[in-house]
Amino acid sequence: MAVNYRERIIALWTVFLLGTLFHTQLGLMPLFHGLSVVESQKATNLNDISGIMWLMLGFFVLPMLGIIITAFTDSRRYRIIHFGLTVFYSIMNLLHLVLDLFVQPVLWYQIALMVLLFFVGLLLNITAFKWMRLHTKVNQSQHHLEGSHF
Repeated sequence: MAVNYRERIIALWTVFLLGTLFHTQLGLMPLFHGLSVVESQKATNLNDISGIMWLMLGFFVLPMLGIIITAFTDSRRYRIIHFGLTVFYSIMNLLHLVLDLFVQPVLWYQIALMVLLFFVGLLLNITAFKWMRLHTKVNQSQHHLEGSHF
């Protein structure tokens, strides 16, 4: 049975996005029980945090676009860009994980979820790398076969 890297990548991005949404929800759950949440920046209105909101939008939209484009294209150039995107997200997740270890109090359930998401990201890196390299291997095999006919 042939490996379908595109399906795996779409599934992994979906798991990553759901995990990221759950991470955000876990951070807000204390509000539903009358407790306060950790604040990264005091704000008096939405304009004070508009930069953060745009960054969060971008952080969620890029994987969504990755899912859509992966479903509809198989180009070599996209595979390279996509692999770079997965590496970027893994680096960002690792930084976020390390920085959250310095937030007091340390919320270990959040850390556990972020560790899981980091490993999902590494699996996404490996899968994206294999998908990126697949095209090269197919072309090399085809050239070898064509060369052997002459």
